[in-house]
Amino acid sequence: MAIERMLVVGAGQMGSGIAQVAAQAGVEVSLVDAMPGALETGMKRITGLLARAVEKGKLTAEAQQATLAKIKVASSVADARTAQFAVEAVPENEELKKSIFRELDATLPADAILASNTSSISITRLASITKRPSQVIGMHFMNPVPLMQLVELIRAAQTSDATYETVRALAERFGKKTVMSKDFPGFIVNRILIPMLNEACFALGEGIASAEDIDEAIKLGLNHPMGPLALADFVGLDTCLYIAEVLHRGLGDDKYRPAPLLRQYVDAGWLGKKTGRGFYRYQP
Repeated sequence: MAIERMLVVGAGQMGSGIAQVAAQAGVEVSLVDAMPGALETGMKRITGLLARAVEKGKLTAEAQQATLAKIKVASSVADARTAQFAVEAVPENEELKKSIFRELDATLPADAILASNTSSISITRLASITKRPSQVIGMHFMNPVPLMQLVELIRAAQTSDATYETVRALAERFGKKTVMSKDFPGFIVNRILIPMLNEACFALGEGIASAEDIDEAIKLGLNHPMGPLALADFVGLDTCLYIAEVLHRGLGDDKYRPAPLLRQYVDAGWLGKKTGRGFYRYQP
């Protein structure tokens, strides 16, 4: 099945990015968000990114207008009831995602595929609450979506071969490269990334080095573009903590135990770049 109409639930940084790459690939996109002002902010983000691409000569003005014309904002899932494919990109809250999946399952056509952009929540559990478990899959984009090439595809225990192949083809149409992961806590990227970020938090909390020196050591010593603490601030310390807890709970191994300093910063409301303070301070 070729996807020509899709629905994106969540107009935040991830959802708006997914809507943008889909529209640039020629797919008709409905963007839905229940939060007041979220759709306006999401469309401003898309418009700004496209305008910068035009300024840099990476996109023509005609392509910019064609992309924006492909995106329609909608007040509810019901407004996009003919979508062939839906992906939710809401915060990492399992109950919230389950409620969205129930709504999508009840509203979209019986042959529509349902995907989650979750970075850690079990796709098998999400699939199990629907009447179409074989048509549920994880489609984990990297942030920022328009720039990052990778998409992790996560097969639930129930995901059919046809669903996987359709979504893989769609990701490639978006210009992305895919990897396939089984449905285990953290999948591939976060199974490896979050323990590294967490260990950097342990190192800082134990006074081994300053945040700046930890980041500089990893950037230069491992040839990483960004240090682990700066990256944690970019991801969001609350998100890092949530995924660390998923790994610890799901795998039952104390090596995934969240660092006390990470938990303390989240308790303080220091969530990283989005709040202006994490391991570093940021201008509003």
